[in-house]
This record gives sequence, C-alpha cells and structure tokens, in this order.
Amino acid sequence: MAQESPKNSAAEIPVTSNGEVDNSHEHGFNRCTRQIISEKLGRGSRTVDLELEAQIDILRDNKKKYENILRLAQTLSTQLFQMVHTQKQLGDAFADLSLKSLELHEEFGYNADTQKLLAKNGETLLGAINFFIASVNTLVNKTIEDTLMTVKQYESARIEYDAYRTDLEELNLGPRDANTLPKIEQSQHLFQAHKEKYDKMRNDVSIKLKFLEENKVKVLHNQLVLFHNAIAAYFAGNQKQLEQTLKQFHIKLKTPGVDAPSWLEEQ
Repeated sequence: MAQESPKNSAAEIPVTSNGEVDNSHEHGFNRCTRQIISEKLGRGSRTVDLELEAQIDILRDNKKKYENILRLAQTLSTQLFQMVHTQKQLGDAFADLSLKSLELHEEFGYNADTQKLLAKNGETLLGAINFFIASVNTLVNKTIEDTLMTVKQYESARIEYDAYRTDLEELNLGPRDANTLPKIEQSQHLFQAHKEKYDKMRNDVSIKLKFLEENKVKVLHNQLVLFHNAIAAYFAGNQKQLEQTLKQFHIKLKTPGVDAPSWLEEQ
C-alpha cells in the first residue's frame, strides 16, 4: 500500500462536553466528508493498493465492454425474431398460393418449404442467441455487479480508515498532556478499528476478484463457443449441426411463458 499527497490542513476531532471524543454517526460522516474534499483538493493523503485498484479499474472497464456486447446481442435477437416472423408469414403465403395456383403449385410449394425451414432454423439460432444473452446478462448484472458492490464497501472503508488515520497523525503532532492524551488514546482505538475493517474489506475484494475472474473465464468460454458454433452452423445451412450445438449446451427452445434458465443453472 502507498499513501498519496500528504495533507497540510488540520482536522479537528469533535469532543463532548466532558472532554471525550464524540463518535456519533454525524461526526463520522463529517470526518469522511472532510477526507473526501481534502483528497479532491490535493491536500489530503489516501491509502493506495496499486495492484488491487488496477484490477478494479480493469473490471469496471470490462463491465462496460460486456454491456455493449449485451446490447448488440439483444439488437441481433430482435432483428432475427422479426426476420423469422416474416419468413413464417412468407412461407404461409407461398403455401396458400401453392394450393390455389395449379400451374405454379410446385414452385410455390418449394418456396414455402424453404421459408418454413429457414424460419425453423432461425428459431433454433434465436434460442442459442437468447441463451447467450441470458448468460452474459447474469454475469454482468448479477455476478460482476455483486463484486462491484463489495468494491464500493471497500472504498468507503478506505475513506473512513484514511480519515481516522489523518486525525491520529495530526494529534500525534500536537502537544501531549493530560488534556490531549485521552484524545490520542481514543483516536488510536478508532484508527485501529477502522484499519481492521479496511484490511478485511480489502481481503474480501481480493478474494471476490479472484473467484470472479475464474468464473468469468469459464462462463464466457462456454458462451462464446456456443455463439460461434450456432452462428456458423446457421449461415452454413447446416441444420443438423445447429441442433447439435443446442444439445451440446443443454439448451431447450423457450416456450411461451417460461423464462430461460440462467447460466448458473446450466453449469
């Protein structure tokens, strides 16, 4: 860990009428607010874990990129759904004309069959794409978001720790007498409590980031293989391979009123 920008301005520790340090929530909030403002103005110092913060920055950046993939995949799903719907209608129209136009019965007939087959394959591909979307959505908006919530708690603990550390440092620079020693002792106690909290949250974030990375690689590996194989089979016109891809990943085509399972349920 490192500390940035030593602080020059003094911060007062609130005391009660009997001379004891006031540890109320309000004063704690004000202390943290002062710390934040002091850091923004470049007068305060902050504790920095360079390796951990680099990992957090990468996670936040990746989350934005995954969210973009999610939006694009959802757009693709919507467009494919509309195309499949049109192909079904076109197939029905060809089939109707096949029955009513004896001289073009065969031509209308095989066009009807082609559109119906395309629609069927499109529905299969749609099932694969929607499963991909559901899995990435779970990863981004549940798993990664849960880790980022822990990161926010860690960042709050870091601000509290630095605020109490600053208070203690400033008291230690002042006189040591019968009036100030109780304040220094109390400040030391509060500093230690918040240091333990900060260390715990830093450890929690490190563990969550480690497990998240392992989980993310596993999930995205499976989903990217699924996405590639399904798209490739569909545009190659390989119906058998397309259906085999869904079986490989244990995907059942969604029925009306039934939500697709999450990637957690499929692992």
